[in-house]
Amino acid sequence: MKHLLGYFFIFIAFVLLLAVILINSSVVKRNQTFSAYTFLSSSWEKYKQQFINQDGRVIDYSQNSVTTSEGQSYALLRAVWMGDKPEFDLLWHWTSTTMKRPHDHLFGWRWGKTSSGTYGFASSSDQNSAADADEDIALALILASHRWNQSSYLQAASNILPDIWRFETGMAKGRNYLVAGNWANSPTQLTIDPSYFSPYAYRIFATVDKNDDWESLITPGYQMLTDAGTLPLDKGKAVGLPPDWITIDTASGKIAPSTLPNTSTNYGFDALRIPWRIALDYQWNSSSLASTYLKHSFTYLTQQYSTNSKLASIYAHDGTVVQATEDPAIYATSLGFLSLTNPKLAKLMYQEKILTLYSNDTNSFNTKLPYYEQNWVWFGAALYNKQLLKF
Repeated sequence: MKHLLGYFFIFIAFVLLLAVILINSSVVKRNQTFSAYTFLSSSWEKYKQQFINQDGRVIDYSQNSVTTSEGQSYALLRAVWMGDKPEFDLLWHWTSTTMKRPHDHLFGWRWGKTSSGTYGFASSSDQNSAADADEDIALALILASHRWNQSSYLQAASNILPDIWRFETGMAKGRNYLVAGNWANSPTQLTIDPSYFSPYAYRIFATVDKNDDWESLITPGYQMLTDAGTLPLDKGKAVGLPPDWITIDTASGKIAPSTLPNTSTNYGFDALRIPWRIALDYQWNSSSLASTYLKHSFTYLTQQYSTNSKLASIYAHDGTVVQATEDPAIYATSLGFLSLTNPKLAKLMYQEKILTLYSNDTNSFNTKLPYYEQNWVWFGAALYNKQLLKF
């Protein structure tokens, strides 16, 4: 009988030991799978396989397989933040040799198959620049020069920055602003996409290009965001959300809606990038301007998520829903303001709206996220997990 009891206790101890091992191993596996680094690195590897050619060209399959300077800039930033120098060099070589404009150091915004069946810039408008891509490319090069101690990257950025200043900034009522591209600065008005405003980059650009007053863009830019969010513009009221597009009268400094085709005052696929860009300025520089803006401009979205447990993908300037379907990009960038204003809600959003997109088994997204959404989910997750190193 004593022997039987002894064997019984040994069996129970063995079962408990196995349980502990299994529990610990599953915890380790879960933590590894959903650790910040694994999430970012594995999704980056999958993104390369899905969207980047072996020559370094990023393809947006949702837009007739075109390549944009935006797409190249996003990939360059992700490569440097992931420490992926071979991919960075491929991307930069293709970008610099294929998309560079002929008479300056900026980049044409759209490249692809032309009506004649060849590849290139299909029209003169395709060769126009997009300021967000140009500044993101310049920032990626500066970060790369520090990360890998390679002066050629810094020299390339030093060539780009004066041309951004020359062709993509403008003055309205004595204040400097970043405009949307080389085409967006007329004598009477500036055309501005507020989501291009990148104050964290201007603080770095000022250390590289000492001939241009980069920091003069910062305070007017923050004021522009605040005013654009609080003015009713083309609606009866405003709820604080910044619009996709605006114009600024060069004489009066008055902000108005853009009248260009395919532009609006919605908080949509352009404007949703703003909380990420401002949060990065706060994360890198502890900017009081960034903190104030994030705390006061997105209370409407916080209320929407707190009440409905979801966000629409597009809101009108007055807060009405334009497109009710959910889009992961708006959740990823909303982490920028929620991390500061409501960390508990940010954690809930990250767990319910970002991590659920990710497959435990394949270490990749479990839905077919398009090019744009994949990028902004990655940027949002990297910001939330404080993985975006400055130098």
